[in-house]
Amino acid sequence: MGGTVHQRSVVRVGASLIVASLALTACGSRSDDNGGGGSGEATKTAKIGVIAPLSGDLSALGLGIQHSVELAVKQANDSNAIPGWKLEVAAKDDEAKPDVGKNAATALSSDKDVIGVVGTLNTSVSQQVQPVLAPKNIVQVSPANTGPGLTQGANWQKDPKRPYPTYFRTCTTDAVQGPFAARYLYETAKITKVATIHDKKAYGQGLVGTFTEEFKKLGGQVVAAETINPDDANFQAVVSAVKPSAPQAVYYGGEYPQAGPLSQQMKAAGLNVPLMGGDGIFDPKYVQLAGKTAPGDLATSVGAPVDSLASAKKFVEDYNAEKFAEPYAAYGGYSYDAANAIINALKTSLKDANDVESARAATVEALGKVSFDGVTGKVAFDQYGDTTSKVLTVYKVDAGKWATVETKDFETK
Repeated sequence: MGGTVHQRSVVRVGASLIVASLALTACGSRSDDNGGGGSGEATKTAKIGVIAPLSGDLSALGLGIQHSVELAVKQANDSNAIPGWKLEVAAKDDEAKPDVGKNAATALSSDKDVIGVVGTLNTSVSQQVQPVLAPKNIVQVSPANTGPGLTQGANWQKDPKRPYPTYFRTCTTDAVQGPFAARYLYETAKITKVATIHDKKAYGQGLVGTFTEEFKKLGGQVVAAETINPDDANFQAVVSAVKPSAPQAVYYGGEYPQAGPLSQQMKAAGLNVPLMGGDGIFDPKYVQLAGKTAPGDLATSVGAPVDSLASAKKFVEDYNAEKFAEPYAAYGGYSYDAANAIINALKTSLKDANDVESARAATVEALGKVSFDGVTGKVAFDQYGDTTSKVLTVYKVDAGKWATVETKDFETK
């Protein structure tokens, strides 16, 4: 996942959106020559929405999601994947805030041409987006939501029930990611005493919950369990609370804007142990923020590293060829697969449809049956809308960047 993450202003983001939409309009006209001189009336339009943080702290991840969807849509138009239809991307910024995400979903759901949505990045944002898209039968495929409750309900551990038939995801969940990290620390790194800290958001809290349960089950000890506020920048209080319990590692539930400074402040205060987190910290920005004491810090992320997969080689080449202003980042491959899952479903649902709205229910049904070889591996969904793939990777900060430690298929014990 190399490549520097550029600082961007909102202006840049606006510019890249305009460029992207120009690119999309342009490719419709040169995709094939049998359109009778390109008469616009013959082609109907369907839009795939994107809801992700396109500005703010997490924009590095959000823009990677957006551009990967743009790539999938451009390729579908170029190959005339759905005869008689042209696809467009409608990207909305959720700023990583649930209420902003809800407004974005409301705007997309009231557009009669929107057939599906790729997003969101944050579990807490999806909790607000799901109930808006579901009544309109608009499919949502997330490349990054890892909260188990989104597909299996609040009581997912004891009595899983699917809350929204319209919701799917291409990444694996914290029901797998938390325990995967616990097994790595206990079995591979031989660490028996851990402190946990989370940011009180749905993602961080869920991750720490599933990690803690597995770590204790393996025989490990959680010597301290603390929280921070997501808008904190000074972590002295939590470091002071954790340090006396002498943990061999700190497991953090949350995202890189807080995790990086927390790691730096821990070490400055003499708590010289690795910080480990989930996919929310797996970004080059974390390494910058954590500073020179970052080496040895750990993260898990969903799937195998994209640049190591033969299946992803073409995606990486195609993405780079488009000269997007930002890298595909941690969720590019999953976003491309999410967009292609929707496009695959549309081949069935739009084939004989007169308009988008009447094809939405059929799209939901077709998406549940999708099965293809994607960038991140096999793309298929179980009865809850969860991906059938359970592959994860452990990464370690080494020489200023994230290096792969091990990739494994998680097996239920």
